[in-house]
Amino acid sequence: MRIIAGMAKGRRLSSLRGRALRPTLERVREAVFGSLGAGIEGARFLDLYAGAGTMGLEALSRGASEATFVESHRPAGRVIRENARQCGVEERARVIVASVARGMARLRREGKTFEVVYVDPPYDAGEARAALARLGQWPRMVSEGGVVVCEHSRREDVDEEIGLLRRMRRRRFGETVVDFYRPEHPDG
Repeated sequence: MRIIAGMAKGRRLSSLRGRALRPTLERVREAVFGSLGAGIEGARFLDLYAGAGTMGLEALSRGASEATFVESHRPAGRVIRENARQCGVEERARVIVASVARGMARLRREGKTFEVVYVDPPYDAGEARAALARLGQWPRMVSEGGVVVCEHSRREDVDEEIGLLRRMRRRRFGETVVDFYRPEHPDG
């Protein structure tokens, strides 16, 4: 696994041995960041189910102002911190070791908002819908004009509308589906 663009381009990332991680494929990362375009510059990026932190680190390499990683597995949290250090972006990376539900609740209490939220739960675990439902209930976590990107298995049924989230686009890459959502903020 490596960073594919930006200031840390080519930097190899560590992962965990013996753990069933499913890193986002390079072609999927290219497509996601191609779709986000210049919107990644200066963005606050939230990486849910972060694994080794590949998506958030790619965002930082491409100019995101900060990335927050939420990952429940403590050893994976250490790997994210080490990868951030190796990429020279540790001062812009925050790692929260907690379940996604707890991590999101914490960020909500802190009043945090993000221009880009990336949701990449384990495939076929039913967690994509649950994470999107939380975001759909808490649309202020995504800034006005922000985007939620959800990577999931093609076998997992994810709705076009989830709470205040509306799907704008869907891309398929074999077994992988990537959905792009925008929140409708209640007061405009």
